[in-house]
Amino acid sequence: MSANHIPVQFSDRKRRAVDRLTRRLVTCCGVAILLLMLLLFCWLIGVVLPLFNAPGLQIAASQQLWDRAPALAIGNQGKVGWRISERGAARFIPLDGQPAEPALALTPPPGEIVRSADEQTLLLNMQGALTLIQPTADQQWRLPLGDKPFHLPDGAVTKMALATRHAGQWRIAALTEAGLRVLTLGTDRQASVIPLPQRQLDLLALSPSGDLLYTTEGNLLRVWQLDDDRALLRETHALPQRPKSLHLLVGGTSLLIQDGSGVTQWFAIASEQGPRLQRIRTFANSDGETILVTESQRRVFATLSKQGMLRLFASKQDGPILQRQLEPGIVQAQFSPRGDSLLIERAGSWQTLRLDNPWPDVTWRNFWQKIWYENYPGPDWIWQSTAAGDSYQAKFSLMPMVMGTLKAASLALLFATPLALAAAMYTAWFMAPGLRRWVKPAIEMMGALPSVVVGLIAGIWLAPHIGQALVGVLLLPLTLAGTLLLCGVFSARLPPRWRQPGREVLILLPLLLLVTLLTLWLPTLLIPDAGDWLPHYEQRNLLVAALAMGFALVPLIFTLSEDALFSVPAALGQGSLALGATPWQTLTRVVLPGASAGIFAALMIGLGRAVGETMILLMATGNTPQSEGGLFSGLRALSANIAIEMPEAAAGSAHYRVLFLSALMLLLFTLVINTVAELIRQRLRQRYSQHEEQA
Repeated sequence: MSANHIPVQFSDRKRRAVDRLTRRLVTCCGVAILLLMLLLFCWLIGVVLPLFNAPGLQIAASQQLWDRAPALAIGNQGKVGWRISERGAARFIPLDGQPAEPALALTPPPGEIVRSADEQTLLLNMQGALTLIQPTADQQWRLPLGDKPFHLPDGAVTKMALATRHAGQWRIAALTEAGLRVLTLGTDRQASVIPLPQRQLDLLALSPSGDLLYTTEGNLLRVWQLDDDRALLRETHALPQRPKSLHLLVGGTSLLIQDGSGVTQWFAIASEQGPRLQRIRTFANSDGETILVTESQRRVFATLSKQGMLRLFASKQDGPILQRQLEPGIVQAQFSPRGDSLLIERAGSWQTLRLDNPWPDVTWRNFWQKIWYENYPGPDWIWQSTAAGDSYQAKFSLMPMVMGTLKAASLALLFATPLALAAAMYTAWFMAPGLRRWVKPAIEMMGALPSVVVGLIAGIWLAPHIGQALVGVLLLPLTLAGTLLLCGVFSARLPPRWRQPGREVLILLPLLLLVTLLTLWLPTLLIPDAGDWLPHYEQRNLLVAALAMGFALVPLIFTLSEDALFSVPAALGQGSLALGATPWQTLTRVVLPGASAGIFAALMIGLGRAVGETMILLMATGNTPQSEGGLFSGLRALSANIAIEMPEAAAGSAHYRVLFLSALMLLLFTLVINTVAELIRQRLRQRYSQHEEQA
């Protein structure tokens, strides 16, 4: 045995067992984390995928009708349908094949029937006299004005339209021998009449609330604004073709005009003269001799040709979302209230079509492309998921949130990166070791500050002060940079005892603090409350969010960058100094390239933190989902949008699933950024490790 041998007491078998156990435990934990991430990913996909399912259609068996007379109107209540024939027989018919209830005989038989937008009230033209009738959910016929028809003093009615203003009051537009009349009628049968100077017309349509009347005469479309006691001709349009029918989608904003070229959508746009109708789109494949029926609760309509071609349309899609060839001979059709079935009538028979179309307005295109929504001046990216009205059309464009997320993350990283890297380089290379032991833990402790506290301070305290000293805040980067350059020039003239490592901080920090205070204070003497002078300044804006989030990113980037600088072998820096390089040259040309992989990883982790930040962006911005806007405008990020709207979203709704799509996008973005960052970091590490070996 050698004299230099030092005996070590350990058990190889025990050590190998501990190593195997540790290796297996670490492997199991890593696999469990990967499985958990995969499970989360699959769950998010499972929630989101139904949004993009194509509409489905199931055709039920036909059922024969007892009354073979052609129908003037049919209705679909889901499980029960109703039908009024030319003979005046009004009957409820179960759609499951059960026997029908006895018919109500309407005498004299009506010649024409129109319905209100909510499809709960029918207006019958009975040889020039008018009668209101309502099919109820309990399969009863209700006559709100009694069973006695009422006559207009101006003669028999030839054309008519109906709108329900509110419970117990209706508005009727009727064309008589004396001209066009608008009646406001209550349950007491007392009517106020507004005469209109129009004696000839082809088509009539009233908005659901009864405040707008659309008439056509030849190829002229007129829009009348109706008040309680007068009517005003708002506008007149010359159409390219003579319309075949007029239909209003739910809400009454969109007007569908059917002519020989197809179905065209119109709605009002604000102008100097007030709201004016504008042609928005002509739906593809909507031409031909077709029957057009609309849903009562959604902006969906269908066209059915005599040859049996069914096409389903949604107002935000340029073409049909569903096409299916059915048996020919369709003469009537009607949607159920929820739009989950379509009742069609052929000669002597009914057939029910089961529709699976829960989210007709949601497509991948609508998330990213500009859509022209009702009452907007043009196509735009809009997020507005809810409103007070039941007929509101949700707008689910994700571009405002994506752009808000990227703007906030980029500006925060632009603010935090120079500060964090400069602090890391100074702390790791120039600061005295004794001072570093105090400074590094202090900066790292900043990272323990909860983001909700940072957001609260930014929203309540920082935002008003930035508005008051806006000019100084914008000048601050320039003044601080100039001060640092001047300090670098004059530092060589300091006495030698003040140029020792660590002493310069005692001069630099008070000087920078003084320059900061003067920069923020002096401009307020000339331009107080500069934010109030800007036309589109919002107190909680992108600048406030970027400063607050940048403050939260500084400790993270600083810690990782400083550790990366310290991980560079000391021999490289010492060799550079020994060859005559200055400390600054050694830092920039030797140490920084060697630590570039770690610094890049720090920046990517900071970017991932900025993209996923929620509470700061929730509290320090105006939460305005807008795609445009600059430094002084509000914004909304994807993560903040999820936090705001998820508690209000109904489970399983389109809104609910779109929010989960936002979460899936954040997860994918984080995975992509981390994967790319890891690949680049490995290449940088390999590159500079080879250089170190060659050196």
